[in-house]
Amino acid sequence: MNTGGSGLINLLHGKNGELVMPKPFEKDIFLFDTYIAGTSHIEGIEELEPHLHIGDKLDFFREPDNSYDKQAIMIKTTDGVKIGYVPQVDNLIFARLMDAGKLLFGKITAKEKVQSWIKIDIKVYLHE
Repeated sequence: MNTGGSGLINLLHGKNGELVMPKPFEKDIFLFDTYIAGTSHIEGIEELEPHLHIGDKLDFFREPDNSYDKQAIMIKTTDGVKIGYVPQVDNLIFARLMDAGKLLFGKITAKEKVQSWIKIDIKVYLHE
């Protein structure tokens, strides 16, 4: 196959003339600053806190069957450890986005111990 020349055909063919599909453009879109709610209810949070670092990615999981909040979004570390929730006052639009199939996640921006409460600030992102 002749892959010489220019244009779309040349773009789609690699060095050996094999068809190479371009990867879709992906980006992370910053949406909102908030904090992690419910950390004081997480067993072992004091032991976990030293392992949580600024910049760590956090995974979000919808919990539509949550008896306290139908828009609940659980937050876990990338290792799968639950550390709390997106605050109820902030989660309605995020829950709707996730229910529509959008991928949201967080990143730790700050943390501090306030008496027995560990306050963890996060940024919420949409992966598009």
